Amino acid sequence: MKLRPGALVPCLLACVLACFAALRAASAARRPAAAGCARVRSHADEWVASSVDALVRAARAAYERDEAEPAYTRLLGRLAGTVERCGLRQDASFVERHREFFDYVEAAAPAVLPDHELGFRVPDKQYFEETRAHVEIPDFLTERGFVRAASRTETLPRAKAYLRRLNEQRAPAEQLVFFSYTSRHLGTPDNTESFRRLLVVVPGDAARGVPERWVQFGVTDPRVRVRTRNVSVVASLARADGTSDVYFKDYYRTYRRDGSIPIEGRWELGEGDDNCVQCHKSGVLPIFPEAGSVSVDEHGAVEEVNRRFRGYGTPRFGGYLDASKFGPGLGASTAADRVARFGSGFRDSQVAGAMTCAACHRADYLGPLNWPMDSTLISSYVEGGQMPRGHELPEDARRELYERLVQEYFDADAKHPGIFKSWLLGRLR
Repeated sequence: MKLRPGALVPCLLACVLACFAALRAASAARRPAAAGCARVRSHADEWVASSVDALVRAARAAYERDEAEPAYTRLLGRLAGTVERCGLRQDASFVERHREFFDYVEAAAPAVLPDHELGFRVPDKQYFEETRAHVEIPDFLTERGFVRAASRTETLPRAKAYLRRLNEQRAPAEQLVFFSYTSRHLGTPDNTESFRRLLVVVPGDAARGVPERWVQFGVTDPRVRVRTRNVSVVASLARADGTSDVYFKDYYRTYRRDGSIPIEGRWELGEGDDNCVQCHKSGVLPIFPEAGSVSVDEHGAVEEVNRRFRGYGTPRFGGYLDASKFGPGLGASTAADRVARFGSGFRDSQVAGAMTCAACHRADYLGPLNWPMDSTLISSYVEGGQMPRGHELPEDARRELYERLVQEYFDADAKHPGIFKSWLLGRLR
């Protein structure tokens, strides 16, 4: 390009002015940030206290209303950004005073990133690449005739006949455990109104590093034209210390005009994914079918898969998530705290006696029921009478039990903070 005579000086002057303006803008942007960090550092303990209060209130709102979740996510992102930008982790004594808060923000923050829909510390792409061998659907469950038969309620008998023929050729320790049922509470990712399932548990071999896989096919309801697509895999690999590593993957079936039904990863298809541990606090979930939805000859299979669930031990997540950094869960309170919160008359009530979630759902057993968690799942288990086990309560008492558990966990009251807030403030050490 050639410049006209006399045009060079004005051009250079314009460039200098533009650069100067850019530098001033950058400096002006840094000044508020620096001033903000100075204010945070000079009142660091107060900043943590106010952040905890805001975090707990936003978490409860997100638990109760899906539309409040973006506000919680933005808040978590801002807190993580402030910790990083202001170098708050450089003060070791300050971090130790507020260890639970810093641990929670660090462990939860990856979920706000666009490539961390699963909620793990690594991007979703990396997670699926590294865990592929654990969450693959066995070839014999992708056979064309079986997949077609497993896709509709009317043809499930053919799918089960195929599985029975496979079992005739398998050793006793390799027998498939399977049954169909209707879920009480959860639809499939592609159809929230689809509750029918075919579950096939495929035995593993921990000595060879092969996990036990729970492969679950969403089944289209009778006479419904839109097919349910989801197939989920939850794999549990026993560890020598009595715990188990749990891995997850959702697949979608594509129903083609030529009759073929390929199965591909939901994430790979560009259909997104969900935060796995929000529902799967215990790794594999026990199965509590809708009453009457399991045939009598398959009741034993339901009992068998739940027996296996109880035998998996404490869930770990392959190093992709440190569940210990999310704190205690529902029911992890003391009798004295409940008296202070609900009054002395509540202590000996039937509902108080049933607030025992933490007896099983604790860090060294089935994993705490802590935030983030799914309200549909929790309310279904509690109000539906499935949890806590061993407590027969009338319907109104079940509703009260659920409300008390949620209040006790999420209470942001300054005088009597709930479990989540007390833990974040370091008061449960």
